Amino acid sequence: MRKQRTAPILIYLRWGALFVVVLFLVIQVTPHALGQRSRRDISKRTSHVEAPSHADGGTWIVTGSLNTARYLHTASLLPSGLVLVAGGSDSSFTVSPAAELYDPATYTWTVTGSLNTPRMLHTATLLPDGKVLVAGGIDSSGTASTSAELYDPATSTWTVTGSLNTARESYTATLLSNGMVLVAGGYDSNTHVLASAELYDPVSGSWTPTGNLNTARTVRNATLLTDGRVLVAGGSTNSGFLASAELYDPVSGSWALTGSLNDGRSANTATLLPNGMVLVAGGDDSIVLPPTATVELYDPESATWIFTGSLNTARDLHSATLLNNGMVLVAAGADISGNPAVNAELYDPATGSWSVTVSLNTARELHSATLLTNGMVLAAGGFDSNFDVSASAELYESQPSPTPTPTPTPRVTPRPHPTPHPRPTPPD
Repeated sequence: MRKQRTAPILIYLRWGALFVVVLFLVIQVTPHALGQRSRRDISKRTSHVEAPSHADGGTWIVTGSLNTARYLHTASLLPSGLVLVAGGSDSSFTVSPAAELYDPATYTWTVTGSLNTPRMLHTATLLPDGKVLVAGGIDSSGTASTSAELYDPATSTWTVTGSLNTARESYTATLLSNGMVLVAGGYDSNTHVLASAELYDPVSGSWTPTGNLNTARTVRNATLLTDGRVLVAGGSTNSGFLASAELYDPVSGSWALTGSLNDGRSANTATLLPNGMVLVAGGDDSIVLPPTATVELYDPESATWIFTGSLNTARDLHSATLLNNGMVLVAAGADISGNPAVNAELYDPATGSWSVTVSLNTARELHSATLLTNGMVLAAGGFDSNFDVSASAELYESQPSPTPTPTPTPRVTPRPHPTPHPRPTPPD
């Protein structure tokens, strides 16, 4: 029965050695020869090992370790600046209910209230009221769940809310401009690929069906465009990868096809750029398997996709984070050999090119990456280079833009100097 879970998970996981690890996960067989592998003992307050800075000024700094090693979890930046990490699969390859909070001020993780339902391959969405909605995913029975719950940072507790109409995992969740949450696609409890979509209303705590996707797909990212529509592109079915893309209109509650990707792909990232375009990078390619280095841009005005500069390293299962300086940091993931990667690179929208930045301290894939309020990026968990489930975490600090010197003006009342952009204090 558990072997039926293999197909949906393998869409996102590398073949080869990783295939073995994940297969063991889904059939809940304890991995052989795990032993007692030693890991670096990172102090929660003091051992911030700084890597050498790269020519671009970026650096990765080791920070406090998670209390629970995990992958396929979620990470949410709270209004307080803390980061909530919830669920995932732990080092025993057991679906976990554990949740914890990262404090950038102390570089430490603190255990918080546990989920009511253990889950992985779920979604977490920060709501306008500061609560976090967690829904669906694979639960401890090994099947997709309909359950949903809310985390309240004020009480550090989870409360059950209305259940999804359709059990789903490996789907998208997007906070709309009207405050509702759109979920779409994924796999159901019978591993059927879904075209259905539904809306969560935070006021009533209930889910309502909305228009179906034109193409059933399992996909882990969707992008809220500047005009309020939602772009879903690529993804996969049980028979292969998709190039099609479509847009959800919250006003009509319907999906419309838009220009297709040049390359069908899955396990990629999608990032909204400051210019309103969407950057889709890497992933498993329908033409070149394993991972691709190709990258495309979606232009909402022309509804077309164009190739832009390729990644220096082909990868999937990576993370992509829009930095405060407008560049996109792509980090780690699985390389062309199926091994967790340690390298990282930056995309410059002005030139359409990628430049290598400093490598992470720990190779990882299926990790989380969160932009903090201080401008740093927190990478946590995932699989490491030994295919162990990792508890390690680290921070990326980019080179801040210099504060321009104000030009003096001959006025009676001098122009006030601009407030300097605060540079994060490296812990790191």
